Amino acid sequence: MGARNPLRRRERSEALPAEEVVARTEALGDALEHGSGRLDPRAADRARQVVDKVSERTGLVGGHTVVALAGATGSGKSSLFNCLVGADIAQVGMRRPTTSTPTAAVWGEEAAGELLDWLSVGARHQVASEGDAESGLEGLVLIDLPDVDSRESAHRDEAERVLELVDVFVWVTDPQKYADVVLHDEYVAVLREYGAVTLVVLNQVDRLPAGGQEQVEADLTRLLDRDGLEHHSVIGTSTVSGSGIDELRDLLQRAVEHSDASRHRLAADLRTAAESLDASVGDGEARVGDRARLELVDALARSAGVPMVVEAVARDYRLESWARTGWPFTRWVRAFRPAPLKRLRLDPGADGAPDITDQDVRAVLGRSSIPPPAPAARAAVDLAARRLGTSAGEHLPTRWADAVADAARPGEEDLADALDQAVLRTPLRGRKPLWWALFGALQIVCALAAVIGLVWLVVVGLASWLQLPAVPTVDVGPFATPFLLLAGGLLAGLLLAALARWLAGQGARRRAATVDKRLRRSIGEVADERVVEPVEQVLAEHTRTRESLRRARG
Repeated sequence: MGARNPLRRRERSEALPAEEVVARTEALGDALEHGSGRLDPRAADRARQVVDKVSERTGLVGGHTVVALAGATGSGKSSLFNCLVGADIAQVGMRRPTTSTPTAAVWGEEAAGELLDWLSVGARHQVASEGDAESGLEGLVLIDLPDVDSRESAHRDEAERVLELVDVFVWVTDPQKYADVVLHDEYVAVLREYGAVTLVVLNQVDRLPAGGQEQVEADLTRLLDRDGLEHHSVIGTSTVSGSGIDELRDLLQRAVEHSDASRHRLAADLRTAAESLDASVGDGEARVGDRARLELVDALARSAGVPMVVEAVARDYRLESWARTGWPFTRWVRAFRPAPLKRLRLDPGADGAPDITDQDVRAVLGRSSIPPPAPAARAAVDLAARRLGTSAGEHLPTRWADAVADAARPGEEDLADALDQAVLRTPLRGRKPLWWALFGALQIVCALAAVIGLVWLVVVGLASWLQLPAVPTVDVGPFATPFLLLAGGLLAGLLLAALARWLAGQGARRRAATVDKRLRRSIGEVADERVVEPVEQVLAEHTRTRESLRRARG
């Protein structure tokens, strides 16, 4: 609902405090700043003009109330202006257009030069000070505008310019032109939100026959209702008979008395400008969906070769497990097998740091030896990023949705290097399992037992072949101790190796799952930095713009 008319005593509503006007102006400026390029250009330009106007108007010193008489040619507004002033200031005559430039009349001793300079009104008349305070018009600045339907476009432009700046509108019409399309469609309807600072005067009622005034006023009221002007009424006046002049003067006196018409007007300007931008922002909050982010991280992980790295980690774990817990006599075979992580330049040393420093990587390749992503992987990243941008901006106006989509496009120039560095700085190993040391020690015991048994048997055999005294042995049932040591060591070692292989497989899967989580966490950081955070920044700007517009509307 619009504000009630402050010019009428029974309908009077409190104007915004000056501090609130300033706060709403700052909120509108904040919305324009954070919504720059994503708001409707015409509405945004209009809002910037309002911000500048409010800032300039509130910066003017003085308590003047600026009232403009506006109307069509022949409505008698210049005669009405002279009547209110009490002197023939405005030009009145048969030549059309009569009024070509604004003319101002100032009541009171307070200087209004700065205000009139801001209004760019050159023709000025200081009303005689006698009785100003008693009449209640002290501080009034009354302006007679050029005709709004003038054939001279410069005159119409001048009238529209001043109408943008004044505090109170007084629309003056007459019985012949009260239904004029120009007045209603181009002015009253456009400024329907300003009912709080609008008066409508039906002038020259002395020309109407008996009962005609009521009939015309009723029809004019109907047209004003159609225009959407709220809380209005029509004042019938005549400069010939003096009818309605006192009532009009009384209403102007009330506007001057409270000195708040300008704040009513400025509040309406801010509200209208903010409402014109409402269509440029969404109705609610927008956010990046968890599912869209996970899809992006998954696509980036594939592009960065994470599945290859995870498989290399699993194979590396199995190989190291076999090397530490396998049959000691065959461990040397591992030296001939390629190290999976080292082939990818991801092999950490004993201290847990990469054996190839960052300087070495930059000097040689600038990255690991993970193969570059295939075209299909790059296309998957681009598709996932577009989906994230589309889902985040789905319910936003077109300009905001386009901004979100643009922010969701990762830069391909250094994305691959960023992903590679994320893989390089991710720990790919964990703490060595305790069972490695246990199985390794048991394997050594088994190997020593087998060696002792073998040597013992060889010595026994050589002594028998050389017919030397028999080497003593201890029999356990039908088997000699050397044989039991040899067979038992070999059999126990093979069983431990088999069990170690099974444990290595289980541990490799767990290690691969752990490293996969670490890598995806690192890849997620790249996704957040390159895609999610830019998108969330746009969404945050949208939220701030929407909240600032709400604050500007009040």
